[in-house]
Amino acid sequence: MKHNKVGSVMTKDVVRAAYGTPFKEVTRLLAEHNISGLPVVDEDEKVIGVISQTDLIARQAATPDPYEPERRFRFAGLTRGARRKAAKATARTAGQLMTEPPITVRAEETIVEAARVMARRQVERLPVLDETGRLVGIVTRRDLLQVFLRPDERIRREVIDEVLVRALWLVPSTVEVSVTEGVVTLSGPMERKSETAIAVSMTRQIDGVVAVVDKLSHRLDDSHLRPDEPALHGVADDWLRRM
Repeated sequence: MKHNKVGSVMTKDVVRAAYGTPFKEVTRLLAEHNISGLPVVDEDEKVIGVISQTDLIARQAATPDPYEPERRFRFAGLTRGARRKAAKATARTAGQLMTEPPITVRAEETIVEAARVMARRQVERLPVLDETGRLVGIVTRRDLLQVFLRPDERIRREVIDEVLVRALWLVPSTVEVSVTEGVVTLSGPMERKSETAIAVSMTRQIDGVVAVVDKLSHRLDDSHLRPDEPALHGVADDWLRRM
């Protein structure tokens, strides 16, 4: 199956900063462009860090209160985290303020892969790199959600062409496919139980699918067979072995 790539939904005109960009200029860029973060690049357009509103707030929060009595002993300052916090409190440039190493994604990666990175690393945006590692765009959570705007008819056609015909070698009329608001319903008879599992699993992975309603039936229950037994044959077998 062909999945939409990050490059198809990313913003190509990226607001960025250099290592020496002043703190106030970074703040102005975020406010002027109404964005919550930006990448920091070197002279070769390689991403070396990322600045978010969280970094700006952390800097302000870490700034010492002039009216607070100075503490004689600061054991917390000995930790790595505390040293970073102290450094950001006096940051004057993007390079001193940024979070590193940056979490990035490649333009040729799928939207699903990018979404997994965002969820796992708990970030709201990802700088997008080309094959040489240079910045070519930025993708946000909002960009990734565009995949769910795919028309129902386009999703239905992909289920029929990619899942039923190409993967399972079925006549399109064998299984009825209906799509409503991204929810795909599969109904009808199939030869083997393993084929119904493949159909449902592959359909779930199609871009824009919100959920799959399984109303498929089967004539032969082959769930007890091992994948290397002769009863399994056909294009979908490799898919089954990977499940």
